[in-house]
Amino acid sequence: MTENLAKDMKLGINGFGRIGKLSLWHHVARKYFSEIIVNLGREVGTSIEDIAHYVERDSTYGRLQNYLRGCNSEAVVSDADEKNGSMLLDGVKVSFLRSSRNPADIDWYGLDTRLVVDTTGQFLDPTLPGEHPEGAVRGHLEAGADKVIVSAPFKIKDKSQPMPEDAITTVMGINHDDYDARKHRIISNASCTTTCLAHMMKPLINHFGPRKILSASMSTIHAATGSQQVLDRLPKTGAGDLRKNRSIMNNIILTSTGAAKALRLVIPEMEEIGFIAESVRIPTVTGSLVILVVNFHDEMNGGNIRRESINAIYEQTAEDDFKKYLHYTQKQNVSCDIIGNPRAAAVIEGHETHTRTAEVTMDLASIPGLDRAVLGSMKDTVIRIPVTQAVIYGWYDNELGSYVNMLGDRTVTVAESM
Repeated sequence: MTENLAKDMKLGINGFGRIGKLSLWHHVARKYFSEIIVNLGREVGTSIEDIAHYVERDSTYGRLQNYLRGCNSEAVVSDADEKNGSMLLDGVKVSFLRSSRNPADIDWYGLDTRLVVDTTGQFLDPTLPGEHPEGAVRGHLEAGADKVIVSAPFKIKDKSQPMPEDAITTVMGINHDDYDARKHRIISNASCTTTCLAHMMKPLINHFGPRKILSASMSTIHAATGSQQVLDRLPKTGAGDLRKNRSIMNNIILTSTGAAKALRLVIPEMEEIGFIAESVRIPTVTGSLVILVVNFHDEMNGGNIRRESINAIYEQTAEDDFKKYLHYTQKQNVSCDIIGNPRAAAVIEGHETHTRTAEVTMDLASIPGLDRAVLGSMKDTVIRIPVTQAVIYGWYDNELGSYVNMLGDRTVTVAESM
């Protein structure tokens, strides 16, 4: 992953939760940017040493030096400077801002930082003006940034508002080339689930075409996120989903996902396919699974779609994918096996692919508007349409291995166009 510094360019990261912290790890390893500026938005602990403690250790992925150099490596955090709020991470200068939470108040212009990744999950509406009193993603542009990448799907609160022309949603390896550097200033990197799902659906659409796919549904068995509660607590005023306030440590929690909506933004052909997406949160720290169910209009003269043909599509796509975002395996995995899997947007577990074919019976005489004379000339008005249902399993590390690596690639490709 390590690269030479492409140019003397700084990267801004707003927010320092799971995605913000792991994005810092990614870019320290990659060494594309000459300096990284992280906006914490508040004082943290008692000194810069407390920030260093948070940066160099992670309960899921271990220590930063082991991530960078292996198990026998020495500490990579040095030159912690309380006065300037900075430190060196494996030789990369990282500065921490601890005063402004509103994007419009962060002096990106004065800091000579033109590209910002917002990982807060708070500023997701690209239609709001930069001076919005509660803060807005456009505030980064008002503060001097040229481009902003958002590490979550857009959420437009006023449904009557169209998507602004300077905003776009992309998934690396799917529609990343739709980004136009001359036009787009705010880029959503979608979500971890949409990233996995897109890499599962696109090969099927490319092979069969959207018209042959009657419907699809997805359930993601998703690891816990920072928005969930460790222990039960009272819901906020006006909260409608009481399950979000239950303990994730000992519950399976049904929740919603915006993956279906976001998928249509990155794969337009999905508009022709009936699609349902659901999510179930489970008490693991990372490592998630998409269970995709697809119903195909099969061939009338036999030659039904089988698990072997479905697996062959994914296996060939994975071989042809020069970025290796899609992986295919016949091995039997559990969720821990996928943690940290490098650059894997989706890992298809071919061992578990299943298909079943059945016939849907339809009497043409019951369809209004058909020519009665034509029906009368038919010996039998009953037709039988073969439908094959396929069940496909795709693993993804919803933090570092899948999403953060895809976000890092998106960040570098945007930087290269600036």
